[in-house]
Amino acid sequence: FFVGKLFSFPTVQQGGQVKGCFVGFDLAHAVGNVELYLHDWGVDFACWCSYKYLNSGAGGLAGAFVHEKHAYTIKPTLVGWFGHELSTRFKMDNKLQLIPGVTGFRISNPPILLVCPLHASLEIFKQATMKALRRKSILLTGYLEYMIKQYYSQDKAETKKTVVNIITPSSIEDRGCQLTLTFSVPMKQVFQELEKRGVVCDKREPNGIRVAPVPLYNSFHDVYKFINLLTSVLDSAESKK
Repeated sequence: FFVGKLFSFPTVQQGGQVKGCFVGFDLAHAVGNVELYLHDWGVDFACWCSYKYLNSGAGGLAGAFVHEKHAYTIKPTLVGWFGHELSTRFKMDNKLQLIPGVTGFRISNPPILLVCPLHASLEIFKQATMKALRRKSILLTGYLEYMIKQYYSQDKAETKKTVVNIITPSSIEDRGCQLTLTFSVPMKQVFQELEKRGVVCDKREPNGIRVAPVPLYNSFHDVYKFINLLTSVLDSAESKK
């Protein structure tokens, strides 16, 4: 969430199973960002939102996963008519017949106006494939990392130079597309100036700005332009010291 670290799902899952635990994951920053093989990894359950990398928009639908090995053992506490078997749903005999698995967790019919943008986005993901997107993402974020280190890393010869630190892990196995940056100048000032220049990123207290070049629609030229804009922002901040 803050530093953008990607954990090893299989390692966490296996560690939990050894201790006899059910293991679940919050995939809000992973879905649409990295490749996920929840079933193959044996993940017990997971949930996620769709308004970040899945492009559904603010307030978009959430998603959930329950491994098929729990289809008949894990049942929802809060139930609704949409989780009832379709074949007997309208018999109105007051006998609950839940659909096995996560589908039985549905309470009511989905809002169609929220389904449409998500469905359209998922169709694009299907065409692009997560494997290809992840491959581009590694290169795109790697390019951003290289440019930041090239221009803004600590230089003993330039003690007055504005420094930008990357606190996200450098290993590609330990991150998605996000890099979290900290600055030797006030973070809020940097964020405000980036916003004025049309850069979409976000700030997180106490001192981080999250930047995420998204492979589905961002380009290497976008990263290059961001670095140029960041330079103008930092030069401006430096002059105000």
